[in-house]
Amino acid sequence: MPKAAIGRGEIALTFDDGPDAHITPLVLDQLDLYGAKASFFCIGEKAAAQPDLVAEIVRRGHSIENHSYNHRNLFAFSGIRKLKMEVVATQQAIHSATNGISSRFFRAPFGFRSPWLGGVLRQTHMQHVAWTRRGYDAVCRNPDVVLRRLVHNLSAGDILLMHDGGSARTPNGQPVVLEVLPRLLERCARHGLRSVSLPMALSNAQL
Repeated sequence: MPKAAIGRGEIALTFDDGPDAHITPLVLDQLDLYGAKASFFCIGEKAAAQPDLVAEIVRRGHSIENHSYNHRNLFAFSGIRKLKMEVVATQQAIHSATNGISSRFFRAPFGFRSPWLGGVLRQTHMQHVAWTRRGYDAVCRNPDVVLRRLVHNLSAGDILLMHDGGSARTPNGQPVVLEVLPRLLERCARHGLRSVSLPMALSNAQL
């Protein structure tokens, strides 16, 4: 993140693989409780199926970003035509759900980038965003372990990756993300860190 965001004590919470009809609204409620903002990297087909939920994310002051249309395992091996279709179709789904908003940022499925992806993103006026730390909450069932990974040496300027779609479940069946998020936000508050969306942090800077 840019120096200005670091100077303001900002971090960026990002959520992948949603929206999820059950988990996403609860994530939004938790963020509201702490006055936190975040960026949601949505899968296009899920956004198209749940436009009201996408609109609600935006209504609450968060940003909707592009995470491909189908989240295919072999996304990184796609040719230029297929890559562009995935990006553009997701942009269209988001645009439709939000009455005209276009995502500025893209994150590749699983973080694996095709050598052709940069050119596609330039054509579609988008920037790729990765992360600086992740808790593996999509696979780890232990909230303590996930939280420890996220907060170890956490500092202003970090971009955190979590999942509102496909979250792992604790042994008692609760989504790990919902167990971790309030504890993470409390830790941030104690250390003077403020969670913002990517457009808020990067509005006047390049990645």
